[in-house]
Amino acid sequence: MQRTGPPTWPDIDHETGLSVRGDELLIKAREAMITAVHTFNSAGLTFRSELFIVTAIIAWTYLLHAWFRREGVDYRYAGETTKEGADKYWELGHCLKQGKCPAKGAVAKNLKFLLEIRHEIEHRSTNRINDAIGAKLQACCINFNDLLKKEFGPQFGLEKRLPIALQFVSFGADQRSILKKASTLPSHVATCIDAFENGLTRAEFEDPAYRLKVAFVPIAAKRPGSADSAIEFVAAGSNEANEVGKVIFKEVNRLRFPPAEVVKKAQDAGYPKFTLHNHSQLWKALDAKGKGNKGYGCEGDYKGSWVWFDKWVERVLEHCEEEGARYK
Repeated sequence: MQRTGPPTWPDIDHETGLSVRGDELLIKAREAMITAVHTFNSAGLTFRSELFIVTAIIAWTYLLHAWFRREGVDYRYAGETTKEGADKYWELGHCLKQGKCPAKGAVAKNLKFLLEIRHEIEHRSTNRINDAIGAKLQACCINFNDLLKKEFGPQFGLEKRLPIALQFVSFGADQRSILKKASTLPSHVATCIDAFENGLTRAEFEDPAYRLKVAFVPIAAKRPGSADSAIEFVAAGSNEANEVGKVIFKEVNRLRFPPAEVVKKAQDAGYPKFTLHNHSQLWKALDAKGKGNKGYGCEGDYKGSWVWFDKWVERVLEHCEEEGARYK
């Protein structure tokens, strides 16, 4: 018996109203991004970033194809077919080159960066990249959801489908140093990242659409209604934001180390031959006390004295590791 009337479940998703028949591209785009995020958040996976990037690129490709189809843009390569004779559609990189493409500016830069990393994944083995590119992956998710809702409607947003990821750890300076030491990037990936980002302006590099960095600060909720909220967003310039800023700056400046303590930390970390003389040579070579000292330290309480922050201790440990057996 032939069915009549409007299509129903499972042909229609009652939450979004998307039709499996008519909205296949948009459905695939959403499901691919959901899969990418769930995969990245899965416990026990080592190559989370690689799996996320490959799947997220598929999601973005389907999303842009859906947009091109809606706008009447033919997204096929003219006169080209696959080996099986099927139409050959634009890949993501080609989509981004189109003047009408809705992914522009820092959003496009973010995707081009991920494509570069994807090429490294395809042609050479990668590892230990999760921490190094996490800000770009987060921006990729936010950009996808923003474009999805802007172009197709807020009812298609993924925020209700993707909860926050819970963590079992908190990080202090010592833990960060250990993690950074253990997660040194492979040289070919580091080269790829440097080559791409050297071509960006400072504004492009700092744009949240290219890389999104968030500081999490434990808070004691004053309002009963927000007491169980794991994340609270506050407006810039508000009293809440000012209080958070005070906590952040207090934490950044709380631990200060005179040169002798920095040397001792290096020696305790397994580099007994690292001396005050080596320390002086290092900070001079890196101009670590100059105007562009990258937050390594500041003038101390006594005139002419200098104290170093955790960030400089981490840099010293990196240097010791880079020198191999020199300080052991």
